[in-house]
Amino acid sequence: MTAEAVMPDVAQVTDGAETVLSVRGLHVAARGEGGPVPLVKGIGFDVRRGETLAIAGESGSGKSITSLSIMGLLPPPGVSVTGGEIRLGDQVLTGLSDAGLRRVRGNRIAMIFQEPMTSLNPVMTVGNQVIEAIRAHTPMSRKAAKAQALQALKAVRLSEPARRMVQYPHELSGGMRQRVMIAMALALKPEVLIADEPTTALDVTVQREVLELLRDLQRTQGTAILLITHDMGVVAEYADRVVIMRQGQVVEEGDTRRIFQAPREQYTRDLLASVPRMGTGGEAVARTTAPVVAELRDVQVRFDIRGGVLNRVTHRVHAVEGVSLDIRGGETFSLVGESGCGKSTIARAIVGLVPHEGLINVAGQRVGLMTAEARRRLSAATQIVFQDPMAALDPRMTVGEQIAEPLLIHGDGDAASRRARAGELMERVGLTTAQLDNYPHEFSGGQRQRICIARALALTPKLIIADESVSALDVSVQARVLDLLRTLKDEMGIAMLFISHDMAVVENISDRVAVMHLGQIVETGSRAQVFGDPRHPYTRRLMSAVPVPDPDHVRAAELRMTGDVPNPVHPVGAEVRRHHMVEVTPGHFVAGVM
Repeated sequence: MTAEAVMPDVAQVTDGAETVLSVRGLHVAARGEGGPVPLVKGIGFDVRRGETLAIAGESGSGKSITSLSIMGLLPPPGVSVTGGEIRLGDQVLTGLSDAGLRRVRGNRIAMIFQEPMTSLNPVMTVGNQVIEAIRAHTPMSRKAAKAQALQALKAVRLSEPARRMVQYPHELSGGMRQRVMIAMALALKPEVLIADEPTTALDVTVQREVLELLRDLQRTQGTAILLITHDMGVVAEYADRVVIMRQGQVVEEGDTRRIFQAPREQYTRDLLASVPRMGTGGEAVARTTAPVVAELRDVQVRFDIRGGVLNRVTHRVHAVEGVSLDIRGGETFSLVGESGCGKSTIARAIVGLVPHEGLINVAGQRVGLMTAEARRRLSAATQIVFQDPMAALDPRMTVGEQIAEPLLIHGDGDAASRRARAGELMERVGLTTAQLDNYPHEFSGGQRQRICIARALALTPKLIIADESVSALDVSVQARVLDLLRTLKDEMGIAMLFISHDMAVVENISDRVAVMHLGQIVETGSRAQVFGDPRHPYTRRLMSAVPVPDPDHVRAAELRMTGDVPNPVHPVGAEVRRHHMVEVTPGHFVAGVM
């Protein structure tokens, strides 16, 4: 289907509302050795006042390039708009000078990016950054701008806004930083807000709060929102209309309900079929009787906080507090919870990267004070697949060299046998031996994650830790990587610790699940027990926040935490309440408080 064939019928879009953003026949190309390389190919759409238009599709489809084109932020000189028109109200943005675009950006059109930490200045306080954004577009005194900045932080429901004004970005959580970005974007009441994957890296509960916040501000200010996302659950719940993109073109456009209930294009149907859904985890699986590969008993991890004139330890972060669990060969044990709950700290403790109290045994090896030889055996037995494959791979080494590197470090075989092993692993994860001499940048995100999995398998480990290993991937790529992990686990009998905040993904891949909150496990059991009969209020709260890829879904009343926000930081010597686990059905444990 061509871009022209799916142009929206203006009469059917947000009845009678004014068009505030119009894109017509947009072409974007990158400079290449053989001539221009097209990135966006003649797309068009309208966004009307007070509506949310979602642009969805896989990585590389042209979603973000489209948003950067609208903002005039394409990286010069290699990428540029080569045709078409972008109009904001009655003003044409294409061809506008840099000075003209600066007057428009932030004032009439604003943008929220995926990762707030890279968008905020690490050496400026939060308050100064919001004040600077306001004064850049509106002549006013610093005192007046400060008052407006404080009001903007209050509007986004940031806790203790006056204190946040004098803090730096690294002192805030990811959800708080994203709220600051929203405050900056909406402080001047722009006509259009572009939100480019604004919640991809956030927990489901924080994601829901941020999206509800955007919806509330949209209602009060009449802002038009252009939502760029690959999360079809978010699209179903928050978008009025959807544009589906693939390879720089629009393949389908329409009302959200129609797109989900009667998609016309095969690509749209495939995209929707790849979305993990709660309640589709399958039948209960009998617990394996294979030997225990990883055993944790009463594990504690605490970090000191120093302060005062003498720089004494005044507080401690109780990152992990009394965690006990075991993982058997051939099973997937999932840890799920919000950021800061201790999931990744447990992973780092298992591989010996952070000091801990309590007992951790992996493949018969006690983790802790180890000899060099014992540490070498532990590193062979336990491998980690991280969230960002590009950051985990060396851009200066071929993928073949990187897959073979663990074998080289452990003195396994000669160069020829190591390369042969790397080729076998490439084939096993769905790539080819012909790609061994390629570099990481020559692969897609999903392919790079497969390469990381291949490297993790090089030493035939007993335990693989997958730490948010699919959270940044598109749903279709995510589904393929999850299938690969499941297949490899079953074929090789490897134990897997799967760490995620995505409840739908966890349900679809897990054998057993533990839900963590503030460093402690609050519920654990089989997949069917935890997802089919959640008992702890926090577990139910997590599940209630998961976006459902169905526009007609009626969300039940949410369970909300009341009182002060829980905090894992405690004064030195303070008593920390420990949960005790009650077995509600065989194998299903829920926390109480001693």
